[in-house]
Amino acid sequence: MSYFRTNIERMSGYTPGEQPKDGIYIKLNTNENPYPPSSGVLNAIKEAINENLRLYPDPVATAARTKIAEILGTRPECVMTGNGSDDLLSIIIRSFAGEGDKVVFPYPSYMLYKTLAELQDGVACAVDFTEGYSLPEDFIVEGAKVTFIANPNSPSGTMISPGKISKIASKIDGVLVVDEAYADFADDNCLSLIKQHDNILILRTLSKSYSLAGIRLGFCIAQEPLIQGLMKVKDSYNVDRLSIAAVIAALDDQKSMKAHTEKIKETRRYLTKSLQEMGFFVYPSQTNFVLARCMKGVSAHTLYQTLKARKILVRYFNLRRLDDCLRITIGTREEIDILLKHLKELVGTTHSKTVPTCYH
Repeated sequence: MSYFRTNIERMSGYTPGEQPKDGIYIKLNTNENPYPPSSGVLNAIKEAINENLRLYPDPVATAARTKIAEILGTRPECVMTGNGSDDLLSIIIRSFAGEGDKVVFPYPSYMLYKTLAELQDGVACAVDFTEGYSLPEDFIVEGAKVTFIANPNSPSGTMISPGKISKIASKIDGVLVVDEAYADFADDNCLSLIKQHDNILILRTLSKSYSLAGIRLGFCIAQEPLIQGLMKVKDSYNVDRLSIAAVIAALDDQKSMKAHTEKIKETRRYLTKSLQEMGFFVYPSQTNFVLARCMKGVSAHTLYQTLKARKILVRYFNLRRLDDCLRITIGTREEIDILLKHLKELVGTTHSKTVPTCYH
């Protein structure tokens, strides 16, 4: 006998990227930063480990929100922190969508959006991206309570222009969540749209560009009435003392973050060119990963399994439109060179002077 709600019983749940527990791997599967966090972050966490850990943290993380607002040029009242951006996504879906409500997101994209809709017993409306990962004309769904757009998108790495995002916000009925987990690796972002639209929420995380995936700290930026409403829904103490100390120190060291993101972008260009020369089609990435579509006659799943056997992890999705692709996190130049060496052994090299044309 099952005691779960019917919608919970029938859903499959979200599966995160593999975190191996045996042996040493080159990990290029979960979009972690290959470079260490700022030394200031480590010092701040050490200082925060004291007798005050017996006390609850500030329930609204005032110091962190103040620092985030200072860096982004907004007010603390327009910022909310969470236990990673996934926590904020959960708060948002619980705030705006209930049983039978429509939740819209493009496909393929971050599959947690579908899981969140199912948790609320809502109607998950997945609208296919075009072949080049643009949003189709019929993307807007009438009556939707929440519309999610990962921008840049995962797993494609592609970007929707702020102008296009603004037009969508003006036309939809509910809130528009712009998930900018990878914004620091991109050429543009949608922060300026907050002042123009009272229904836009922008999410950011310290997991990627700030090398703090292990800390679990994300934040949401929106107009004050939306933030006030979300505060009613969050857990009482959803951000701990160590995370608050870490975010302040991380944001204080913009030089370190920008130096690391530039190195990642440089390696991204190198990896993209190298994969194209082998015959892969690589989507134009604005993130710390690339999505590479295998050439005809080469199995992405077999490549994934063979690389794993050789202690190299990349991400494979057994999903429509993705089952012929590998998503590869940008590691260090040394890690990428090892990956490329093994790929060349497995698929050979295409010696054509031309490379596949990327979609724009």
